[in-house]
Amino acid sequence: MTTPTVSFEFFPPKSLEASFRLWDTVQTLAPLDPSFVSVTYGAGGTTRTLTHEAVATIHKTSGLNVAAHLTCVDATKAETLEIADQYAAAGVTEIVALRGDAPKGKDGFTPHPEGFNDSCELIEALADTGKFTLRVGAYPEAHPEATSAKADIDWLKRKLDAGAHSAITQFFFEAETFFRFRDACEKAGITAPIIPGILPIENWSGVRKFATACGTDIPVWLDDAFVAAKRDGREDLLATALCSELCTELLEGGVSDLHFYTLNKPELTRDVCHALGVTPRVQLQNVA
Repeated sequence: MTTPTVSFEFFPPKSLEASFRLWDTVQTLAPLDPSFVSVTYGAGGTTRTLTHEAVATIHKTSGLNVAAHLTCVDATKAETLEIADQYAAAGVTEIVALRGDAPKGKDGFTPHPEGFNDSCELIEALADTGKFTLRVGAYPEAHPEATSAKADIDWLKRKLDAGAHSAITQFFFEAETFFRFRDACEKAGITAPIIPGILPIENWSGVRKFATACGTDIPVWLDDAFVAAKRDGREDLLATALCSELCTELLEGGVSDLHFYTLNKPELTRDVCHALGVTPRVQLQNVA
């Protein structure tokens, strides 16, 4: 089995304590030499400023290749492109371009009157600058708003044709889910890399709620496994074993890159990476 290339997703801190947690996460995972790390927006773009600050700080102090999330939510085209220009000026040349979720209290996404109508428009505008490597989201189990799985794949192809270089999937629980999606994408003529998104299960009840909201299929055996593990006090052991097994199956199926949603809790991700043969190779740069 080939040792994979890994990448990690962080979210920006909303408090001093969370800032320390983010930096601890970066320190723990940076030695694994990720191909890139990404920093998210909050729901509805609510952490736009925090995301920008976190991206700039991680890029400057760690030497990591940082990809900033950028959405179409609650901003004009000019404001969004200004943020992109600020990233480029700071040396950040990777962007995860997304439509974004509606702000809390709103039923669905509504474009800003002077903003981008959808992710394809955003991608085209960013691609036209010639400054960025662009990544987009993909959904092995169709996006909740998609009319069908085929329509969802067609939309992914439009995003890639608009100028995106690769896609990162929503998380899933079984390798076969990703393989079916990959095959369907190939059949649709998609040739760009599709990187599976991996969510290590730190807390099953929380992940289960998240999966339900995202439309991610929850296998019965997974529920049963965590019920038994909780009873025996072995939830952490089960989480590490299941995530390692999922990643191994993906690698054996031809996957070479894995993207981990860390939730700023790095220990389980680190342990899984070690189990896959990804060992420390670099150290953080000293902060001037």
